[in-house]
Amino acid sequence: MAEKSLKGHGLGSKSLADTQGVELAARQDLEFDCPNEHHFAVTFAMEAELPTEWECPRCGEMARRSDGVEPEVKETKPVRTHWDMLRERRSIEELEDILAERLEALRKDQ
Repeated sequence: MAEKSLKGHGLGSKSLADTQGVELAARQDLEFDCPNEHHFAVTFAMEAELPTEWECPRCGEMARRSDGVEPEVKETKPVRTHWDMLRERRSIEELEDILAERLEALRKDQ
């Protein structure tokens, strides 16, 4: 029975790859402060674009960078209503004419 036993590596065995001569990419730690007073750091590559906000691993709130860098304020467009879009296509005089035509048509049907 001993000659039939399997030889090899068990689960969780170490890799046979040689780590000699392997250079890791340059890294930097970026610290964040959560609104719930949690402080944590995230490691990024040196050439990575650094975020201004990161989700807190403890509570899930959005944390801001500890070094004071603020996110860029994005320009928001005002919400266009149906009336705004209608006014882009028609003048008030045209709308009054259309309203008068529709009212006349409705009165004829009664």
